[in-house]
Amino acid sequence: VQLQASGGGLVQPGGSLRLSCAASGIAFYFYGIVWFRQAPGKAREGVLCISNSGGTTSYSDSVKGRFAISRDTAKNTVYLQMNSLKPEDTAVYYCAVVYGSRCPDLSNLPGVVNYWGQGTQVTVSS
Repeated sequence: VQLQASGGGLVQPGGSLRLSCAASGIAFYFYGIVWFRQAPGKAREGVLCISNSGGTTSYSDSVKGRFAISRDTAKNTVYLQMNSLKPEDTAVYYCAVVYGSRCPDLSNLPGVVNYWGQGTQVTVSS
């Protein structure tokens, strides 16, 4: 199983990025997929999750109304659209496949994650 995250980069405050997480060796549509992020010196935190039925769960109040998660089953890819980016969104972003089809309670990290992707760096700075 490989999860390839891409789309990160340097963006000015207020800008947008779309991250992609492409999977090989696993059928994404069976599982819940979570985007996490980890800022320097901070713990990894959940951002958004999409279940196999397309329902979404937000784990971070700070991204509500700005970030959205979606999936393209045909491409076996999950996206994280990030708008109105702020400097505090700077982090390494990771996608992960969780056990089961639903969005999990993240209080039992890392036990809920089946596979981790490699991270992609997002830097928001002027």
